[in-house]
Amino acid sequence: MSPRMQGLDQAAMRQLVAASQALDAGRVDEAGRHLAGLRQAHPEHPEVLRMQAGILGLRGQHQEAINTMRRALSQRPQDALYHNTMGTLLGNAGAFDVAVTAFRRACQLQPEMAVAWYNLGVMLTRCVRNDEAVAALQEAVTLAPGHAAARALLGDQLRMQGKVDAAAAEYRRVLLEQPQAGMAWWGLADLRTTRFTAADVASMQAVLLRSDVAEEDRIATGFALARALDDAGRHAESLGAIASANAIARRRQKWDSAGFSAGVTAINAAFTPPPAGASAPLGREVIFIVSLPRSGSTLVEQILASHSMVDGAGELPDLPLVLTEESARRGQAFPQWVGAMQPADWERLGRRYLERTAHWRERRPIFTDKLPNNWMYIGAIRAMLPLARIVCCRRDPLETSLSCYRQHLANNEYTRTFGDLANFWRDFDRSVSHWSALQPAHVLEHSYEALVADPEACIRRLLDFCDLPFEPACLEFHQTERDVRSPSATQVRQPLNRNTARAPAYGALLDPLRTALGMPLQNG
Repeated sequence: MSPRMQGLDQAAMRQLVAASQALDAGRVDEAGRHLAGLRQAHPEHPEVLRMQAGILGLRGQHQEAINTMRRALSQRPQDALYHNTMGTLLGNAGAFDVAVTAFRRACQLQPEMAVAWYNLGVMLTRCVRNDEAVAALQEAVTLAPGHAAARALLGDQLRMQGKVDAAAAEYRRVLLEQPQAGMAWWGLADLRTTRFTAADVASMQAVLLRSDVAEEDRIATGFALARALDDAGRHAESLGAIASANAIARRRQKWDSAGFSAGVTAINAAFTPPPAGASAPLGREVIFIVSLPRSGSTLVEQILASHSMVDGAGELPDLPLVLTEESARRGQAFPQWVGAMQPADWERLGRRYLERTAHWRERRPIFTDKLPNNWMYIGAIRAMLPLARIVCCRRDPLETSLSCYRQHLANNEYTRTFGDLANFWRDFDRSVSHWSALQPAHVLEHSYEALVADPEACIRRLLDFCDLPFEPACLEFHQTERDVRSPSATQVRQPLNRNTARAPAYGALLDPLRTALGMPLQNG
């Protein structure tokens, strides 16, 4: 009997195993039913608590999941699996730094635990600590050469470095050995440099017909298949493949659209009127680029990073982590504590952010922070870093929503349905409109369509807003060599494409999305 099962009778162990299997398969409600009786009979058993924490995490109840897991971990502080589970829960809650610590502890306690090394690599990637991430992923692959997800993520690192052929070769090597490796299929799809063959399409369709394929692989393969079908002009089938993949993902973790909108309203209200922020002249060193995914933010970063004074840092987690630290210090969730903040407090948070991001100013005096969802924190940015520039990237809402729907975006659960996408877009739209009207000297609305129509005029306006002198290299941004840490890594290394619209090819198939967005329906 496993030491983790100690204290349970045979019937309880069978229920726990059934709950674990359902949880691994993403069947959250089924796992909850198996665990219900155990929670009554053994409410403080560490394995029961660990399973319950996993269920809470998949339901989006992140803080409750973490608190439950702490109770389990207090009973088994030397159990690597428990630290690994805690790391996963912390990462899903956005507490990346603490998650890294938890995964490192798991690796220390059980160095041969490949999944812990893989999870550490994933979390370090999210923290934009790519050299450390590669080392962790290589350790995972050394321990488990067949760990397809780790090898696919190493392929992603090659793609970020612009080594497209090497990345494609790595994905193909994984698929040769494990044709069901979903992230390798998606890695190939996301390269956007070659089209899938008819044999590739058949292979992906065969994977989706198998009953032994893990849900993560099924989701990623579904998105890759959709991309292949789109390339072949089979748009109805492509949307069907995406809908199937998103339905699986939504079963695993639902999105609370109404709760999110209420949270956005509360944040905007907490900063209206703007509080007295830091009196120190902080923030000249940073340009925040905020947006919905797939709105041209990586392109804006590439343009700015082509300037001799700017380093493109990518999607940094530091701003929300600083706010999370303050929430923990005050014992209140953000934005409940905003009203109690004094200028000295905002200055402290601003300096904390600059301390965390000092690495990005070692080569150049200014850096970009391109974490998309920082649009929610514009009020906090203005209070913490009064000299920071904030560029809000916009793209046509139909194109943006369709592109998000087609992209395999982990931990962006609002992308699973047209209704949730439309609501999320409206939350973004009202927030950005509010802040650009209130703070026009510090918040710029940048249009992707305007950039495509008149690149030089738009780039000059962007540089003027950022108080940067014009440099011709910004017009030739595709020639800039740098790591690009986003799904658009391949695209921004090419000249500006004036024909990126996807919606016209889908025609009336997108009428349900148009309806959700409140847009006119397609004629004909």
